[in-house]
Amino acid sequence: MKRVHYVDGYLLNPQHPVTVNLVGAGGTGSQVLTCLSRIDVSLRGLGHPGLFVTVNDPDIVTEANIGRQLFGPMDLGQNKAQCLVTRINNFFGNDWGAEPSVFPNDLKSLKQYDMANITITCTDNIRSRLDMWNMLKDTEEARYRSYDTPLYWMDFGNTQASGQVVIGTIPKEIRQPASKLYHTVPSLKVITRLVKYARVKETDSGPSCSLAEALEKQDLFINSTLAQLGCDIIWKMFRHGMIDHHGAFLNLESMKVNPLPV
Repeated sequence: MKRVHYVDGYLLNPQHPVTVNLVGAGGTGSQVLTCLSRIDVSLRGLGHPGLFVTVNDPDIVTEANIGRQLFGPMDLGQNKAQCLVTRINNFFGNDWGAEPSVFPNDLKSLKQYDMANITITCTDNIRSRLDMWNMLKDTEEARYRSYDTPLYWMDFGNTQASGQVVIGTIPKEIRQPASKLYHTVPSLKVITRLVKYARVKETDSGPSCSLAEALEKQDLFINSTLAQLGCDIIWKMFRHGMIDHHGAFLNLESMKVNPLPV
């Protein structure tokens, strides 16, 4: 029997836009934000309230970012989050938010309005992923769904020519309907439950001084390809109300994509 995960009903029929926190606005994050904008426009065209996205990133645009990330010469010196969100808001007529700072890494620093229904991390270090999950898993599970109820966490990660995207559930279980056609799965593993990051040695992920140096670390299209794969999962969640894969592993050298079944 095919295994599927039915999406939390709140995402499909909310009373206001579904909230999304996008943490990181660099190579992958800048691409993901554009994809989320397209999802938002499409959802509203279907009668759904759409999305409200808040982007967190403390970094400024440098010359090394131009070309591999979605920035141009006119953006130099600007904060990445503010730059991208201003452009998206002007283009699509949105009122999305930008925070030129690091996302809170513990519950003491977290305010209620910091929480979102979907959290997406596009960071380049292991510590931020561990901190994010330690915080999300300890949030109090709400009895009623609202704009500040954390439901799903999607994480993007990559090396020079390979990477993965995984979305998992934050509550212990998402209520599933009875089904005679499918084996329903109420809980999806997050990336930190699939990868033992405590055993992984952190590699240098500091800023590059030039585009050439940046391309030695990450190939030109690895970020945009991963962004498309991940956001297609989010689109399926809203469009079909269920998913049978909650992630994918990508290798651009071999041109292979291996899906991650629920």
